[in-house]
Formats: sequence, C-alpha cells, structure tokens
Amino acid sequence: MATVLSSLKVINAVKQVANDSTQFRREKLCKKLDEQISLAKAVKDGNTFTVKRQRNIKDKDSGLSTTVEVNKKVRQWWFVNRDTNKVALQLRYGTKVIEFSKGKNAIEVSSGDELISTLEKLRVATMSGELDESINQASLLVRARFKK
Repeated sequence: MATVLSSLKVINAVKQVANDSTQFRREKLCKKLDEQISLAKAVKDGNTFTVKRQRNIKDKDSGLSTTVEVNKKVRQWWFVNRDTNKVALQLRYGTKVIEFSKGKNAIEVSSGDELISTLEKLRVATMSGELDESINQASLLVRARFKK
C-alpha cells in the first residue's frame, strides 16, 4: 500500500494570496472612482447613470433561486458648499470619508469639467499609492463596525 504514496512527491504548501490587502484596497477605491467619473460625465451631459448588479431572488412558492439583474444606486460624492457656492468633493471608502490631511476631508472644485479631471487625478493618485495611509485608516474604521 505504501508503494503508491512513496512514488509521489509530498510537500508542505501554503496557498499564495493573489493580491495583498493594499493593492486590493487601491483597486476597490479605483472601481468606485470610475463609477463617480461616469456619474459626473452623465450629470454633465444631462443623462442618468446606473450600475447593474446580479441578485439572487428566491421564489416563495417553488423555493428555486433565480439570478436577476437589478440597478444599483450610485450616490455622488460631491455637493454644493453653501458657504462658497462651489462644489466640494469628498472621497469615500465604504461609508467613511477619507481625510486628505488633518481636518481636511474635501476638495473644492468650480465646475463639472474640473470635477471630472479631479476625479481622474484622484484615480491616478490612488493607483500610485499616494492615498494608501488614508485608505488604510478608513479601512480600519469600516472593519471596526463589524466587530461590534
């Protein structure tokens, strides 16, 4: 019996993770920034922007699950500041607002074109790692909610 196992090479293996957590967070934020860029372009053009997602719905009578495509609500990360009448853009990771520096959590822009270019610059900054520390702090706050 041992002849079959002895003919095989047995090793101790550990599965490698495809992405480290920092890269995963960068990609997650970039995906949301892409949605915000598309939303800003749609608002500028006077169109609506929707994101589709898959959802499983269980039929009460038969008990069978079916997958349907539903619209996901995309909330804009910008608003008009009442004090200056300019647009303020807040970057979000989950539901938490990311701080750029101590006490500064928004970027002021003056027009729709500047908003789109600012979102694209933030995407580049995210991929280059400039926001890693801020993303990490927001991630810790999001994870803290799940430990309650």
